[in-house]
Amino acid sequence: MRQGVITVMNVENIPNLSLPLFGIDVDIDMKTNKIPTTTRHRATSELPGTPAFTVLPFEEFIRDMNTLKKSVFFGPTGSYSYQCLEVLSAKFNLHKLLNAYRENDAQKLVPHRDFYNIRKVDTHVHHSACMNQKHLLRFIKHKLKKYPNEVVIFRDGKFLTLGEVFKSLKLTAYDLSVDTLDMHANNTFHRFDRFNLKYNPAGQSRLREIFLKTDNVIGGRYLAEITKEVIDDLEASKYQLVEWRISIYGRKPSEWDLLSRWFYVHRLAHKNVRWLIQIPRLYHIYKKIGEIQCFEDMLYNIFAPLFAVTIDPSSNPALHYFLQTIVGFDSVDDESRPETSQLIANMPKPHEWTSDKEPPYSYWMYYLYANLCTLNQFRASRKLCTFQLRPHCGEAGDLDHLIAAYLVAHQINHGILLRKLPALQYLYYLSQIGIAISPLSNNKLFLDYNKNPFPKYFSQGMNVSLSTDDPLMLHYTKDALVEEYSVAAQVWKFSSTDQNEIARNSVLQSGWEHCYKKYFLGEDYCDMTMTNVPLIRLHYREETLAAAIDDLKTNAKQNVKPSIFSPRINITKTANK
Repeated sequence: MRQGVITVMNVENIPNLSLPLFGIDVDIDMKTNKIPTTTRHRATSELPGTPAFTVLPFEEFIRDMNTLKKSVFFGPTGSYSYQCLEVLSAKFNLHKLLNAYRENDAQKLVPHRDFYNIRKVDTHVHHSACMNQKHLLRFIKHKLKKYPNEVVIFRDGKFLTLGEVFKSLKLTAYDLSVDTLDMHANNTFHRFDRFNLKYNPAGQSRLREIFLKTDNVIGGRYLAEITKEVIDDLEASKYQLVEWRISIYGRKPSEWDLLSRWFYVHRLAHKNVRWLIQIPRLYHIYKKIGEIQCFEDMLYNIFAPLFAVTIDPSSNPALHYFLQTIVGFDSVDDESRPETSQLIANMPKPHEWTSDKEPPYSYWMYYLYANLCTLNQFRASRKLCTFQLRPHCGEAGDLDHLIAAYLVAHQINHGILLRKLPALQYLYYLSQIGIAISPLSNNKLFLDYNKNPFPKYFSQGMNVSLSTDDPLMLHYTKDALVEEYSVAAQVWKFSSTDQNEIARNSVLQSGWEHCYKKYFLGEDYCDMTMTNVPLIRLHYREETLAAAIDDLKTNAKQNVKPSIFSPRINITKTANK
């Protein structure tokens, strides 16, 4: 590794492939395709060979982040950006006044298509909470009635059957109800710790281990079975798709093997489902209990198995098979927790980070980006699928998180704090970085529903989509995504065109392959017979964005103060289209 970043050395005529990972070198034997943990050694700049793939060094990331931070907090920049965003909102309102009837008439001419018959993707949902409470309740009751004598857990030095577990809890199948499970997110506002406890059915961690974990005595069979039931519901709806998050913790390299075998054995691949790997930022916990010694250990456990299976897919067919359904990596945890370390250029490298303190969010983002960047280049060179970085960001906490994510992330989840920094919000608009927002989730944790910036973001032309986050804690119906759209449409008075445009955004943000997106949205992603979004709306969005970018380019060349009254789009011309 050079400067704390993965490098892949040129492998032509070289028997061993040196993959320096996170401040360490790992010699992967090209014959056995194994990573010997005993030969790890720190890399130095004198290592022979030239990296086949490169990424920007950490020092440059820090410089870019500081430069961007100064720019977005600069007063005149903020004023100009705020005015531009307000003009965008006003333009959209004017566009709707002039063209609402035309858009409605255009939709009526499209056969078969309506909101229910267009593809929509739940771009942010956690797999262990993908079902609603009633579904989970029915499943638990069924298992308790039919299989009470099945051994399901090892606790206190002995194996327990499902019936014995519930007997110890003094519960029967008749006693169970949605209220008994108590998994709905009540009294969780600004209490992320309470929200996480809601993952425990009836407040019992043992029930979570039995029903909602992949690594347990029964090999995660119950979770796989209920997952298949949810997939059956998705297939019946036909037009709803999901991107489920599932965890890799980084405590040990074998996590990938266990998860991929669970996925492979239970045959969970499906055309309506794609997966993202969520990485909880829990270094400080694993360090305190002695599972890892430094930050590089955690990163090694996360990424080393992926490089090994990229070299030789036959070394782990289950993991290779699983990776083909994965579209990205997510980073999750409580953003509102204050950071104890400041991001500076001379921060410890990952192998030097041995304290019990959690690395800053931006530090996490850089090393996830750097390793994914190298991994993607390596996999692309072997014609294998690649991954996006789509972290949780901007739900709470420091605004620096959004600045770091702007530099390295493909898309983000939440992003509601952008409303506090107009200059950065305008950059997200100009770059069309996808933002998956979950208003009902935000309403339970950090922001009242009527204060959510989603309708403002949408009117300004930002690339936003609606998502459910945690249906188990937040939603009441089987169609959680439709419930999310329904509430938003009622509260914010979205038209049919608005809902269809948001659904189209969700497909564009998703990790589905190009061939699928063509099938969902049409050859150029703008086929109204597939999206039910009138072309007049798409022309408006395209021309407004192009005009905003051209205005910035023009002012940059002339080195003059930008004017918000520069001509950007002819509304009447758009209406006539």
